[in-house]
Amino acid sequence: MDLLQTLIISVIQGITELFPISSVAHAVLTPFAFGWDLNPAFLKEHFLPFVVMLHLGTAVALLGFFWRDWLDFIRSLFDSRAVAARRTLFLLIVGTIPAALIGLVFEKLLKGIFSNVTSAAFFLILNGVLLYAGEKLQKRGTKAVEELSYGQALLIGLAQSLALIPGFSRSGASMVAGFWAGLTHEAAARFSFLLAAPIILGASILELPKLAHAPAGTMDNAVIGGVVSGIVAFFSVWALMVWFRKHEVNAMRPFAIYCWIVGALVIALA
Repeated sequence: MDLLQTLIISVIQGITELFPISSVAHAVLTPFAFGWDLNPAFLKEHFLPFVVMLHLGTAVALLGFFWRDWLDFIRSLFDSRAVAARRTLFLLIVGTIPAALIGLVFEKLLKGIFSNVTSAAFFLILNGVLLYAGEKLQKRGTKAVEELSYGQALLIGLAQSLALIPGFSRSGASMVAGFWAGLTHEAAARFSFLLAAPIILGASILELPKLAHAPAGTMDNAVIGGVVSGIVAFFSVWALMVWFRKHEVNAMRPFAIYCWIVGALVIALA
């Protein structure tokens, strides 16, 4: 990928990783939409590690935006009075387990479908259905994050695992599961974003070493892309937290409609 392509996909990644519209699907659909003739060998062996570098920028942005929360989590391990922060940390640990295990088990299968434009568009449409119906069928939540049970945290983490399929959104699936667990929209968004950082960092540790064997210039572009993606993601999470704080009803509708339109257009043109 050249520098311009890297910048384009990095900006898209920084927005779509946190907006509930599937960054992985957009990573697959962006080359198709712009007509990029990428090397098949690069797509098969190096595109996933390249995109993971962009995700790493997103993870750093999330850690930066929620730095006070993570600092409180660390402090809670040494302060018996910090009950709420310590419980939230344990909930995050429990919620991280499903995606980590499923990702390790199905890594090869996921690579096989990673560059399939039609399947990504199809699952993007299903993601829209999940967002719309998942919110529409559930009453307004009242819980804060620390009020979740460990079983509910595990189910939210299991929902997050849907993002391993290109087309489903990590934040979207986990937020919808959070709604069903009784969280407010703001609390569901916060838990989703906190939950994303560990799994993205874990994926980065596994995938990034593979960039060392990528074509010349790929690592440099990936680093630039990660920085750009992180900057865009920081402002994206700020915008989304404001959005979900102000909208406890139909907050997911615009994102669902977007997924339906984009998915249908891609299937029609593919």
